[in-house]
Amino acid sequence: MTAIDASRPPMAAHGTERPVPRWASFTAHAIPLLLLPQCLWRLPFAFGFEMGLDAAGEMPPLWISLPYVCGLSLITEALALLSFGLVRGWGEVAPGWLPFVGGRRLAPFAVIIPAVLGGLGATAFWAPAPLSWFGVGGSAGFSSGGWEVLARLCVFPGMLWGPLVLALTCASYRRRCRPGKRYADGEGSLAA
Repeated sequence: MTAIDASRPPMAAHGTERPVPRWASFTAHAIPLLLLPQCLWRLPFAFGFEMGLDAAGEMPPLWISLPYVCGLSLITEALALLSFGLVRGWGEVAPGWLPFVGGRRLAPFAVIIPAVLGGLGATAFWAPAPLSWFGVGGSAGFSSGGWEVLARLCVFPGMLWGPLVLALTCASYRRRCRPGKRYADGEGSLAA
């Protein structure tokens, strides 16, 4: 029989100290899926297919474009998967395999500050895209309206990445730093 550490609260579902609201868990699962269309849309560029862009001869050689485009898609999805750290136990206690910090409780702001910076960065990165759709700033030219619609449909979900990470960060802050407060949907408080 193992001893129970009374100084630590019991773990909730997914290894978190306090329950995660359903909407936050759903959102963390949705973020990588929202970025998938643009990652898939980007892949033909690696092989020199211009996806209707008016890029007349501007495509780099295959030995440059293939690792760049595939790497960019993999990095995008890997960063999107980090949103699970805001709703899972590994965002509260460092995994044991990490050197120096493995198995230790992470300070809430060690997770919240990078998440806020990432959310703000993603929001700032995507902010010019909808403006270009309405003629503000530069916009990529397409050979037909169909290609332009496809590009916008694939890119649009990625614009939600930053705001969704910021919403998850806010929920994580409320859950970890203000545990006595109740969530709007009635979940997340263990305070009696």
